[in-house]
Amino acid sequence: MANAKKIIVWGLVVFVLYTIVNSPERAADLVKVGFVGISDAAGGVGDFMTELVS
Repeated sequence: MANAKKIIVWGLVVFVLYTIVNSPERAADLVKVGFVGISDAAGGVGDFMTELVS
């Protein structure tokens, strides 16, 4: 089980590095989309908390 997890993690690391080297613009777009999603989620939580207090 632990070996399978290590193999999956290393495979993911290799894939990410391969993507960054072969298409840095696409990798940057994916990171930007991820941060926009996190920002939107944080804003939603903030709105929710504001509505609870009001």
